[in-house]
Amino acid sequence: MLADGARLAEDKAVADETSDIVPASSGAETALDVASFVSSAVPWVGGPISNVLSGISFGRRLGRVREVLIGLIHDFEGFQSDVSKTYVKTEEFEELLERTLRQAADERSKEKPRIYRKFLVGAIKSPGEPYNEQLRLLRALEEIQPDHFRVLHALLQKPDVNLVPGLPGSPGQTLSKRLPDISNERIEDLVIQLNDMHLTDLTRMRTTMTAHGAQDLQHTITPFGQRFLKFVLDTKA
Repeated sequence: MLADGARLAEDKAVADETSDIVPASSGAETALDVASFVSSAVPWVGGPISNVLSGISFGRRLGRVREVLIGLIHDFEGFQSDVSKTYVKTEEFEELLERTLRQAADERSKEKPRIYRKFLVGAIKSPGEPYNEQLRLLRALEEIQPDHFRVLHALLQKPDVNLVPGLPGSPGQTLSKRLPDISNERIEDLVIQLNDMHLTDLTRMRTTMTAHGAQDLQHTITPFGQRFLKFVLDTKA
């Protein structure tokens, strides 16, 4: 889950580890200052970042972009790849980088900067994904919110091994049990939104079936949803 203690601790550790490389921001810090910090730590990716940041006026939103780039520095520590170095010099990557950082700058969710960072790291370390597919993933990332991720994780859970054979159930009942702090109406609304994003295909929330069938919901995540989770979260559906 996005906001669990382990991941928050990990992100804090990343920030602590990079504090010596990237000084704490000040009110007078500019986008070019941030680009300079990144370039000093990872020179081969700093050029494209500088090009993008120099053309964007982030204002107060710069802190969100900075958070993404600090994490990116940590992820590329010791990483070397001629393929990646060539890719980051392309116009395609620069456009993808600009779109990603603009979305990160506009994002108010505290959890999602880490996801944007994951997206960029995946794009750089494993280039070759079709550009239109990357844009589709990025659009889904712009729409998705923490509660959507919670539903996706609930769908990924395996059926209870202690189920009594023959008991009835429904997908809605399963999600209600797995997400007890979210109302049934809210769960149904979130599923509809995930269906609209083509991340899931779950339309029979209240259909009665065997309890095992009602709990086995991994198949309701679409092929695009599986690619989204793998590419953005390193999670295999």
